[in-house]
Amino acid sequence: MTKQIDTDKYIEFVRQTTSPASTNYADLISRLTQLEVQSDADVPRLLTAALGLSAEAGEFTEVIKKIFLQGKSYNEENAFHLKRELGDICWYLAQACMALDTSFDEVLQMNYEKLSARYPEGTFSVYKSENRKEGDL
Repeated sequence: MTKQIDTDKYIEFVRQTTSPASTNYADLISRLTQLEVQSDADVPRLLTAALGLSAEAGEFTEVIKKIFLQGKSYNEENAFHLKRELGDICWYLAQACMALDTSFDEVLQMNYEKLSARYPEGTFSVYKSENRKEGDL
């Protein structure tokens, strides 16, 4: 039997383990300003990219969910919709590339190198996907 959690205690736990920048506008602005001044972080573009990638990936996933789990047809119209969502994802990916002063080509090359090191035989392995070497993110 699982123990029933006290939701009030859980809410208090969440409150205590949340960063000040996550709960207070002044702290958030201070942190964003600190990042902008003390580093090369392109704060507005990184935020735009992070929020947009997440939202657009959710929209892509929503279409897939409806096709796979709710009986929606996989047809030309829905494939077109998925492609349009991928285009939106690419737009936000471009924002991230600009913020990180990189290119699609560099990102793809880095991904190729990472996966080639993980799967040196050139084929997927469940074991290697779950048991990664140190530094393999």
